[in-house]
Order: sequence, then structure tokens, then C-alpha cells
Amino acid sequence: MNELKLLQLFQLADSALPTGALSHSFGLESLIEEGSLTVDGLEAFLNDYLQETGLLEANFCRQAYHLTDSGSDQARFNPAWSRLNAQISAFKPPREARLGSLSLGRRLAHLALQLEELPLLRGTATVRGQDMHYCAVFGLLGGLLEVDEEAVVLAYLQQTTGSLISACQRLMALGQGQAAQINWRLKPAMLQTATESRATWQKREAFQCFAPLTELASMRHPALRTRLFIS
Repeated sequence: MNELKLLQLFQLADSALPTGALSHSFGLESLIEEGSLTVDGLEAFLNDYLQETGLLEANFCRQAYHLTDSGSDQARFNPAWSRLNAQISAFKPPREARLGSLSLGRRLAHLALQLEELPLLRGTATVRGQDMHYCAVFGLLGGLLEVDEEAVVLAYLQQTTGSLISACQRLMALGQGQAAQINWRLKPAMLQTATESRATWQKREAFQCFAPLTELASMRHPALRTRLFIS
């Protein structure tokens, strides 16, 4: 792998990148507030999350990555990009989770355009009202920067899992050491999710996700009396 591309990927996946991820818990705040998610159950919860939501978003990440296969033809790219993001929206019934994903995606796209001249991304990022989900933007950037596809998917899974663990650190009695251990032990699950994604990302019938717990928690989030996160 090109070392420069790898370093660029590291920066895009860095939790310090100001995408606004620190403002979103994607339903975890509701689950923790209600007592449905505890420190003892966090690792198992995240393992299940990777098998469902993680796999679905890894598939969409790969699809976005391969949208760059057609080169720099903006006229062919824009309709395919719009369809992809519409599909992602359809798999995110909770308004809070959907808007959170779109917010992070737009922010990542605009940050990337400040770092690199990417005409294909700029051509769609400037379209008013264009949906840009985070997993799609991350995959697209990987393709445009010509980073290894597997590295892009693994970096996406690591980044999203790390963000959820970070949210839990601010919501429950989860210390840094314990958080690091959970993140470390989840690496095999991330690899398994990436492997499954490699086999399913082109199969429409394989696109499914059963995550009612987090979806309902996201819907209930606006009703919390006090909130630390937007979603």
C-alpha cells in the first residue's frame, strides 16, 4: 500500500477530525439513561452492532468506494451517488439517526475538500439538498484517494466503533483503560464484519439490518428530559 495514502486514511479516520461525531450517540444515550445498556453489556452490544448496522454500513461504504470506478464522469456519477444515499436513508428509519449520519457525511466531505482537490466530490457536494451519508462519503474518499479498499472498510468500522465507545465514556462509568480493552477485543469482530461485507456488498438481497433496539432508542431520544448528545 502507498504509505502516503495510508497516512491520509489515518487522518480521515482519526477521532480528532472535527466532523461533529462527538455530538452524536445514535441512540446510546437513551439506552443508557433507561438502563438498557450497562458497562457489563457494552462489549456484547457493540459486537451485535457490528454484525448488523456495521455490516450494512460497510456494504454501503464499499459501494461508494466503487462509484469511482467510472473515472471522473460527473454526469454518470451524480445519479448513482444520489441513488446510493437514498438507499442509505431508507435503511435509517429514525429521523435522528438519519440526520446525524447526513450531518457527519456533509462535514467530512467539506473537510476533505479543504485538504485535497477532489473534483468528483466537489461536483456533488455543492449541489443544494444533496444527501451525503457518512459511510458513503468515507468510502468515496477512499476510492478517490486510491487507498486499499479493505483498509478503508476496516478504518470505517474502527472509527465508528471508537466513536460509540467514546460516547459511552461520557455517559457511563467507563474508564479509559476499560474502553481501550473493549475496543481491542472487538478487532476480530471488525475483521469478521469486513470479511462478510466483501462477500455481500454486491448482493442486493443481502442488504438487511435488524436493529430495533437502537432504532427505537434513537426515536425516543428527543423525549429525554436532559440530553448530552444531539442524537
